[in-house]
Amino acid sequence: MARTTKKGGPKKGGGGKNVVPRNAVVEEHIDRALSGRYMAYALSTITQRALPDVRDGLKPVHRRILYAMRQLKLNPEGAYKKSARIVGDVMGQYHPHGDSSIYDALVKLSQEFSTRYPLVEGQGNFGNIDGDSPAAMRYTEAKMTAAGVALLEGLDENAVDFQATYNEEDEEPVVLPAGFPNLLANGAQGIAVGMATSIPPHNVAEICSAALHLIKTPNARIETLMNHILGPDLPTGGIMVEPKENMLKAYQTGRGSFRVRARWSVEDTGRGTYQIVVTEIPYQVQKSRLIEKLADIIESKKSSGLADVRDESAEDVRIVLEPRSKNIDPAVLMESLFKISELESRVSLNMNVLDADGVPRVMDLREVIQAWLDHRRVVLLRRTNQRLDKIAARLEILDGYLIAFLNIDEVIRIVRFEDHPKQELIEAFGLTERQADAILNMRLRALNKLQEVEIKGESDTLRAEQKELQTLVGSDKLQWAAISDQIKELREVYGPKTEEGKRRTTFDVAPDLDIDLSTAFITKEPITVVLSKKGWIRAMKGKMDDLSGLKFKENDGLGFAVQAETTDKIIVFASNGKFYTLAGDKLPGGRGNGEPIRLLVDLENDHVPIGMFVHDPERTLIVASTEGYGFRVKEADIVASTKGGKRILNVKGEVEAARVIAAEGDQLAVIGENRKMLVFPLAELPEMSRGKGVRLQRYKDGGLKDITAFSARDSLSFVDSAGRRKDVPDWVQHQGVRGQAGRLAPRGFSRQGVFAPDKRL
Repeated sequence: MARTTKKGGPKKGGGGKNVVPRNAVVEEHIDRALSGRYMAYALSTITQRALPDVRDGLKPVHRRILYAMRQLKLNPEGAYKKSARIVGDVMGQYHPHGDSSIYDALVKLSQEFSTRYPLVEGQGNFGNIDGDSPAAMRYTEAKMTAAGVALLEGLDENAVDFQATYNEEDEEPVVLPAGFPNLLANGAQGIAVGMATSIPPHNVAEICSAALHLIKTPNARIETLMNHILGPDLPTGGIMVEPKENMLKAYQTGRGSFRVRARWSVEDTGRGTYQIVVTEIPYQVQKSRLIEKLADIIESKKSSGLADVRDESAEDVRIVLEPRSKNIDPAVLMESLFKISELESRVSLNMNVLDADGVPRVMDLREVIQAWLDHRRVVLLRRTNQRLDKIAARLEILDGYLIAFLNIDEVIRIVRFEDHPKQELIEAFGLTERQADAILNMRLRALNKLQEVEIKGESDTLRAEQKELQTLVGSDKLQWAAISDQIKELREVYGPKTEEGKRRTTFDVAPDLDIDLSTAFITKEPITVVLSKKGWIRAMKGKMDDLSGLKFKENDGLGFAVQAETTDKIIVFASNGKFYTLAGDKLPGGRGNGEPIRLLVDLENDHVPIGMFVHDPERTLIVASTEGYGFRVKEADIVASTKGGKRILNVKGEVEAARVIAAEGDQLAVIGENRKMLVFPLAELPEMSRGKGVRLQRYKDGGLKDITAFSARDSLSFVDSAGRRKDVPDWVQHQGVRGQAGRLAPRGFSRQGVFAPDKRL
């Protein structure tokens, strides 16, 4: 609870009430004090800085800049004035904040790459798309554009309310008449406390068409409005590749985003070579930063298809991309760059604005357009009523002039001889005070021009206009017809055939290319990968079926051999339980004996490869250790991204990984060093991503020797010492439950105690 402590005792004020003295100390809980003050600050930030008004699409600083420029008569047909003069007037009269924030706002209103329809026309250095800063305000000049003037049109005709400035020495408009749909046309960006706004620019002609349709059909669906407003129209152009259904959802909810890509084309440079030229970049992307990022991509080899990037821009954007090879498909190269650079970006939509009552809320597309139309109707009625008041005042004076003309001699006599001519005129002719004042203030030389016909002609004209305006005020239909005429005129000015009005951002569908960046620019060729018993690996061109002629180092021989493509991933499984991933195009060539695999992966000296195969992400594997534990694992989960490999089977001490096979069929056969065999359903083996696994077979002595998977419809087979494939007789007798010890292998089974080795990986 707050309480007040008074120092010096109470003082008696008017009416005998206690008045808190100036030196009083007010105690308040810190939580309440901070929350109250922070709420006030947050509200001020939301309403006075960050969020635009839905009616004119402006924040206070932009509104004050345009109003100050109007006061300085900086119209499009007039001369420029120094930006420092404009900023000084805005800061001194309307916006009590730093000059840098005002100048930054002024600059943005003039930048063609930031604002779709600039409200300010700048002269001098106002920055560029590279992100360079504008010149100081003392060096630049500015005036309003036609769009800026349209926002202010009717300001002298009581179109909007005014409020006192911060020092209460002057007045400023609460909102502008907004003869230009600025909120959607130029968009808005702002971050407040706990909320933000982000509205991309749109095409004025499309906005006008949608507004006209909404006037005719007030309950029009947003799907119908999107037949007119196709989507954002960004100052820097680009290609919109966001699906139509996503855009519809964004406009329905007021929240979403749009995917925009750079515009590019292919230029033939002769002899089968080409280069890619980017002429438009995504909205709010700095060109210099984009080129730096592309250079980093080349240096870090994130895209092996890009060889060089050059900036050949003058007034227009021209970024040249050179491919590493003429055989690279330009579309594939650009798709890869879209994935890893700002050549593709997302433009967010968050239509969080202040409504006509100053309440922040998120609106959908129809609500935003309707709010602008409602505001235009209010402006129309206020301007019409003010004109009616002026007509009534003028008709009153004209009626007085007519009475004076018809009784000119008596009027002159009263003015010349009466002590109180005003009162006498009122009593003699039944005039009003305004009529009497007008007659008395009339110059004598005007009597010659004061003709009855002229007075009656002007009076008839004004009465006809008065009747027309009164009819307008009383008819909703006529009001909307008048607003429609205004919007049609605006659409003519910013039509699709005009230089400023034609659409810059076009629409397209992103090609359905599933690109693997690691293999996108590798020439696909067949290879045969050979790994020797002592760990020497090499890749020979072509598919070799006969490997008997291969030469190895002394006391070395063939360990593993797989047929693959240069675009494949080669997987090596080692006795340490790790899977290592090798790129097919990065393997040493077939000349000589190759290179030790330990130069390519971090494989410990006391461990050896026990399997090698081509990666198939759709396949499931079975891994097993010498201790007799194992599990199934998806091959998609074993790919390693580093030389250190990826540990899948946990082993420790003297236990090592023993086998890796494909999980094919519905049965799993296990045999131990004690020559006992166990067969159980493959479904009893769980699927894991990493771990020790579950017990496959129990041993008293020794450990696991071999495993194989097969289908119960087929026969369990092995290969004898002579290389002949044989079936295991009566393998059904060895069926049991996972984890049992099993039964001795039948007579004739392989003396090595292994199944068919061709099923191993």
